Amino acid sequence: MQAVTVLPEPISDAAFRGTFAFARRVTREGARLAVVGLGALMVIAGLPLALLPGHTGLVLLVIGLILVLRNSPRSRRKFIRLQQRHPRVVFPIRRLIRREPEVLPVMWQQALRIERLILPAKWRRAGAWRRRYFRAAR
Repeated sequence: MQAVTVLPEPISDAAFRGTFAFARRVTREGARLAVVGLGALMVIAGLPLALLPGHTGLVLLVIGLILVLRNSPRSRRKFIRLQQRHPRVVFPIRRLIRREPEVLPVMWQQALRIERLILPAKWRRAGAWRRRYFRAAR
């Protein structure tokens, strides 16, 4: 009679690497979806608030757009298509989404657009005031 001993085979680290890679991928995708969801909530909350006096919702809108567009390739493609169709509408949004946003020039440009949209030509004063009071020194 012979004695047989059964030793467990050593588990290779390749199995662990595959498991950890899968766990990292799932965690990364879950975090990305959470950030996109948070950004979408900020955009949805910012829309009605942007229409109120003070425009505090504009900040929420811009931050939400930044989060969504940086983390969702599908949304980024849709935004690029929208930009190609309506460049004048999307350009101020792009200027606000940049790493170094140009907030004051965008606000000034939008004020001029609204003035041009609402007031007749003889009542418009914003451009004249800028030329008179904020002219660059020569």
